Amino acid sequence: MPDGEPRTSRAETRFGTGFLTDTWYLAALAQDLRPGKLVHLELLGEPVALGRARSGVLFALRDVCPHRAAPLSAGRFHRDPFGTETVACPYHGWRFRADGACAAIPSLTADQEMDVSRIRVRRYPVVESQGLVFVWVGASPSGEPDCSPPTFPGVVGGAPKLVDRLVFDAHIDQAVVGLMDPAHGPYVHQQWWWRAAGSEHDKEKRFEPVEAGFAMVRHAPSRNSRAYALLGGRPETEITFRLPGLRWEHIVVGRRQALFLTCLTPIDENRTQVTQIAWSDHPAFTLLRPAIGAMARAFLRQDAHMVQLQNAGLQQSPTLLWIDDADRQAKWYQALKREWVQSRREGRPFRNPVEPATLRWRS
Repeated sequence: MPDGEPRTSRAETRFGTGFLTDTWYLAALAQDLRPGKLVHLELLGEPVALGRARSGVLFALRDVCPHRAAPLSAGRFHRDPFGTETVACPYHGWRFRADGACAAIPSLTADQEMDVSRIRVRRYPVVESQGLVFVWVGASPSGEPDCSPPTFPGVVGGAPKLVDRLVFDAHIDQAVVGLMDPAHGPYVHQQWWWRAAGSEHDKEKRFEPVEAGFAMVRHAPSRNSRAYALLGGRPETEITFRLPGLRWEHIVVGRRQALFLTCLTPIDENRTQVTQIAWSDHPAFTLLRPAIGAMARAFLRQDAHMVQLQNAGLQQSPTLLWIDDADRQAKWYQALKREWVQSRREGRPFRNPVEPATLRWRS
């Protein structure tokens, strides 16, 4: 193809229906799980009962009792005389330990011999890290984590300054590609406090591979992004994406930091939970907290609205055309997913397919 002509690639006609397994997904914030309480959530189309026992132990079990299929999340925590806590089903009180094994069936009489520990519900490994609760979804029910959840830079200033949640009516693939798209800003996010009307500049950013993803290396924000001016000084930012659906922006202004983390968690094939969290030790996040929160919430809802508009077109099964360089990150995402699946299938280490690159676009 002659130089100067746009290069295109044919994306999948429909976003894939598969989800990545053998990985950690954000399930909740630690502050959401009160001791002694259970909650129901859907994760990759599967029901999960998630809760924190009074002792602090986290439970993540398939939310279906094997006796009569009642949801365990509608039950309660039970403490035996020895202090061991289990989840008791609301229907007949069958009790399950954190490892998924049945600990007791109250309806059995003393002379009825039965090894109740052979009865199990699926247990999901669960970890609390940096105030976040991650659940490991293995390819097999007996699969165990071979890595820890990611650790994020910039989790400073105590409790989060912003927590916002929204369900996108989209598969996680569609949601990820939409949120990482660098060229939609002037059209989807039009606010006076973000950029002047019609303000578009040529952008040139350097990208490097990182663990299970890639990063737009640290740089000064674009001049037409007004919100950064609230931080004063000379802010520098680095934006990172990591499988299965984690995107964060780490901003440094002198000795101060801010982190904007977006976590995408598949509910099922047609819905994705999007959670935005922000931490900072910068005074602006205390003085201007309501305004910064309103800005972030507006951004997320504008993206969700565009997803709704896009869904109408996707129902027609179009062939999508992606161009370099604006859509390179979307291509990287697809390549990362393919390599993740292939490496697991072949039982070998993951090899990041992303090569260092400088990308250019106008926005």
